[in-house]
Amino acid sequence: MSESCKSSATDIQKRAADWVFERHDSKTWSPEDQVKLDAWLNESIAHRVAYVRLETMLTRSNRLVALRVEPAKGGKRIEPQSQKRRFSLAAAAAVGLVTLAGTGAAVFLNAPQTQTYSTALGAHKTITLADGTRIELNTNTVLHARISARERSVWLDKGEAYFQVTHEETRPFVVTAGNYRVIDLGTAFSVRSDTNRLEVALVEGRARFEAARANIHMTPSDLTPGDVVVATAQKVIVTKKPEKKLASDLAWRQGLLVFNYTTLADAAAEFNRYNTKKLIIADQAAARLTVMGKFPATNVDLFGQVAKAALGVRIESRSNEIVISKQPTEK
Repeated sequence: MSESCKSSATDIQKRAADWVFERHDSKTWSPEDQVKLDAWLNESIAHRVAYVRLETMLTRSNRLVALRVEPAKGGKRIEPQSQKRRFSLAAAAAVGLVTLAGTGAAVFLNAPQTQTYSTALGAHKTITLADGTRIELNTNTVLHARISARERSVWLDKGEAYFQVTHEETRPFVVTAGNYRVIDLGTAFSVRSDTNRLEVALVEGRARFEAARANIHMTPSDLTPGDVVVATAQKVIVTKKPEKKLASDLAWRQGLLVFNYTTLADAAAEFNRYNTKKLIIADQAAARLTVMGKFPATNVDLFGQVAKAALGVRIESRSNEIVISKQPTEK
């Protein structure tokens, strides 16, 4: 990585440390100060990530105990300015360690690499980016990735992907999908982008979910494992899912679909994401029936036969579709 990049990353980290200190320890923090902080945060994603990371460290870790006013030798108290300097130096030292660790890959990472990756209907692909991040692409997915010395950016155009991000302090990993983005803070997560709905599920680590455009008004959310964000044109909702449910939702990584009292209509919609041969639910009586079990995502014929045996529905197989209807009641 070039000396200018190192200097820039160090400066950002030190300035973020100054802002965190002033925001949390200054008794004179004013609305004007907040405006200045907001302006600095909005200058770049790197600013926001550096600030969020250090702020999180302050509130969650004893490693930043140096921020607090504490007795020194001889009974004197450390002055706030001294604490501020200690925090800034500690942040700069952390940047130095990360930079040294990444020196071996510097030459490779200096050259920007922009790539497009995609999968066909029913296909599954695993890619490894230049920084070591692994991405699993689900059916009918398109994404673009740009890796350079200064940024790690991915745009999910459509479909679904699972990210296992190689964590770096100085280069945030950002996934943009529609009007929103996910900023990695040391994370494994999935993103699914449908026509009118975006879903982000955090499996491990931490991530921030925020608007990618200034005209989208929402409060950023710092996600913890099990958090699931669902964003539509009308609202953004964050809920919590148990680990078992998250594992079921990610069964596509093994080529499976898992249903647990899922309506036949919803099960058919999931199968149709993976297959050119479509499941057609002919009536509401059949649509409301529920199914349980694990099924190969690309075997619609097997699912149709199981539904017939377990639910008593009628199956009509055609060249490119399977029509499922409720068995008429015998008189």
